[in-house]
Amino acid sequence: MILPALTEAESPFWRPIKYSLFPPLGLATLAAYLSPDDEIDLQDQHVEVLNLDDEPDLVIIQVYITNAYRSYKIADHYRKKGAYVLLGGLHVTSLPDEAMPHADTIFLGPGEETFPQFLKDFKANQAKPIYFSAKRSLDTIPKIRRDLIKRHLYLVPNSIVVTRGCPHHCDFCYKDAFFEGGKSFYTQKVDDALAEIDRLPGKHLYFLDDHLLGNSKFATGLFEGMKGMNRVFQAAATIDSILRGNLIEKAAEAGLRSLFVGFETFSPENLKQSNKKQNLKKDYKAAVQRLHSLGIMINGSFVFGLDDDDKDVFKRTVDWGVENGITTSTYHILTPYPGTRLFQQMEQEDRILTRNWDLYDTRQVVYKTTKLTATELKEGYDWAYKEFYNWSNIFKASLTHPSAKHKLKHFLYSGGWKKFEPLWNFLIKTKNLNNMLPLLEAILSKVKLEKGVKGTEFQPAHKLQINKNKSCLK
Repeated sequence: MILPALTEAESPFWRPIKYSLFPPLGLATLAAYLSPDDEIDLQDQHVEVLNLDDEPDLVIIQVYITNAYRSYKIADHYRKKGAYVLLGGLHVTSLPDEAMPHADTIFLGPGEETFPQFLKDFKANQAKPIYFSAKRSLDTIPKIRRDLIKRHLYLVPNSIVVTRGCPHHCDFCYKDAFFEGGKSFYTQKVDDALAEIDRLPGKHLYFLDDHLLGNSKFATGLFEGMKGMNRVFQAAATIDSILRGNLIEKAAEAGLRSLFVGFETFSPENLKQSNKKQNLKKDYKAAVQRLHSLGIMINGSFVFGLDDDDKDVFKRTVDWGVENGITTSTYHILTPYPGTRLFQQMEQEDRILTRNWDLYDTRQVVYKTTKLTATELKEGYDWAYKEFYNWSNIFKASLTHPSAKHKLKHFLYSGGWKKFEPLWNFLIKTKNLNNMLPLLEAILSKVKLEKGVKGTEFQPAHKLQINKNKSCLK
């Protein structure tokens, strides 16, 4: 079972730590369907050198867009040796005709239903060339084979996924193509999710779900069950779910300490263009204040290059993040992934500049821009990262928090993530990265907000006064 390295993960200009965070959970999940007697080697090229000199009967490769060419090369290598090769993942589902010549069998969509069916067919010498996931459920998935994961090579080995997909359908989202033709959002049973959490050692968890708060009933049960487990966790959610009801308070009580939030853009026109309806007419600043009032740090996601963006978008975005105490920012250049509505639209408008998938890493301009030139977009993107993470802005953003502990947490988390590259590289090379986990857990410890301190109180969602006639930036 192989996860080939993404092209950008091996570039000298990018960061090894970013690709040493999480183990290949999807492959470990599929491995649970194999027999206990099967000899399984799970390899992740992001953290180890692949062993391609072996003689396996079956090879399973997970394909993303920027590891596609490498995946095909590995697949061709093993097929020449007589192995039976399976390809699956986001890119295979988006472009099955491209992947098919390199595999004996390809998988379209999630594999929880189709992989066990393939195993039955394979043992009966009746394997099909294509398996498509139509029925989607997480009710009967076996325990993930975490024994195959080399935990010491990852900063946060306790990654977990308890839902699949997302209830929203943004035009630029790669996941929509992956779940097309069946349920696009579904969850585990609460008890099964809690049992998986209980099996994980240590204190820290990282939920890799696209939207952990996407199903209110499931999330409520999950957070209620996590009370008393003494966990700290990180996750992702939308502006809408933060502002609605009291689910975010339940998450904080269960141990949520850091949240990935898809702000993406401040422009209503860009939101409409992207079909990101869940962000329209939402008060971004109110969502930030609510998270900070609960002691939750924010990783903000922003996209540059949408058609309404101009030359000032980079400075506006960075300034807003600093002024509102966003702990970390993840910036992207708009990328029209194949299989998405955005790609289809740009293809019809003759705006796709290249089909070299190695360049589709959200750091390169691969389409014809409108108000910005390609050079302006690329240079603005690079400037935004450099500017947001300079020491002056890290310090300034940390001071926006009312609590001394939150100020310190912000400074350590943001600075540690971006300003100590030689240390991270040393820890990775010496295979001591996992030794930093206790420090991460300490930084994610609960912020006890002082009563009466300005900025620590937040109105319940039903009392929020949001001016729907104003732009998101206002």
